[in-house]
Amino acid sequence: MSNLTRWNPINEFEDLMSRYNRVLGLSRSGGEGKDLFNRSDWAPAVDIKETDQAFTIEAELPGMERQDVKVSVHEGVLSIEGERKHEEESKDKKLHRIERFYGSFVRRFTLPENIDENSVKASFKDGLLTLTLQKAEPKEPKAIEVDIE
Repeated sequence: MSNLTRWNPINEFEDLMSRYNRVLGLSRSGGEGKDLFNRSDWAPAVDIKETDQAFTIEAELPGMERQDVKVSVHEGVLSIEGERKHEEESKDKKLHRIERFYGSFVRRFTLPENIDENSVKASFKDGLLTLTLQKAEPKEPKAIEVDIE
């Protein structure tokens, strides 16, 4: 009887990247071989929904507090910025595995022209940031009469 081995392409890709990094000298001491992708290079998952009246953006920010997140709108671009801080290491605790991402992030979204930038409302509950962006009334085209001389 032969044993079946389940193929995991992600593990093979990570192994390939680890070898590639070692060849190019990109490895850092003490790393797990995943040196090309820093644990601080992350961005929260986002859902964008639209109704007739508004757009809703929901960003997953588990383990973060409201004061760790900044939302701004400038020149038609919505920015969500923040930082998830890593818990302090202590001498009596040994870390075996860290899979969650930590560090700063920025997500930017170009807003459609029909958004009222002054109507952005934000709420934060249980690690979910919800932004509501009201649609503006469509601008009527302005007719200009041209005199021909």
